Amino acid sequence: MAKIYIIEDDPKIRAQLSLLLDKHGYQCRASDSFEGIFEAVKAYGPELILLDINLPVFDGYHICREIRRESDVPIIMVTSRDSDVDELMSMNLGADDFITKPYNTQILLARISSVLKRTYQSGSAKVISHNGVTLDLSKSMAGYEGREVELSKNEVRILHLLMKHQGTILSRDAIMNDLWQSDEFVDDNTLTVNITRLRRRLESIGVKDYLITKRGQGYMV
Repeated sequence: MAKIYIIEDDPKIRAQLSLLLDKHGYQCRASDSFEGIFEAVKAYGPELILLDINLPVFDGYHICREIRRESDVPIIMVTSRDSDVDELMSMNLGADDFITKPYNTQILLARISSVLKRTYQSGSAKVISHNGVTLDLSKSMAGYEGREVELSKNEVRILHLLMKHQGTILSRDAIMNDLWQSDEFVDDNTLTVNITRLRRRLESIGVKDYLITKRGQGYMV
């Protein structure tokens, strides 16, 4: 089973999470020191991180941002902060999911399983292409005519989804549901920001007018 790193400052919650994950077959590690948290996470090489927001030394937003500079490892924010702003900030910083405390343990386990499957689906193609554009899922790279650009996790997911449904219009709701499982707490502007960034990334390697906006309907490639 997957290796999970728990970044949580409450000793009781940390112990409960470790016990729960161990019981369900996951390998997990946590730390009670946050001074060298980035080095500890890197050394462990987790396949998923459970990250609180309210932490000593660095808050969860800073940790998420710094991890995203070097890694696309899935991150689930697990926090008592439940405002729309907190969830939106988490998603914009690259978190894969957001769950609030107190949580139902079965729902948490289901979210963990869903994120892991979505990220590490076995047997799926690692490189897909359409109209001269290639997407290397293993490297998070888009390519065109010998040029390449690195994409963020959300940009990879959006491009992958559109390429899988090439020639078909996908609504904004469908894309948000696929990326964030629910559009209930996701600001509509979040998707717009990600689409705009993806367009700029593609334009930087010479790909223009690849993502087509169908006004009032959605997007397609």
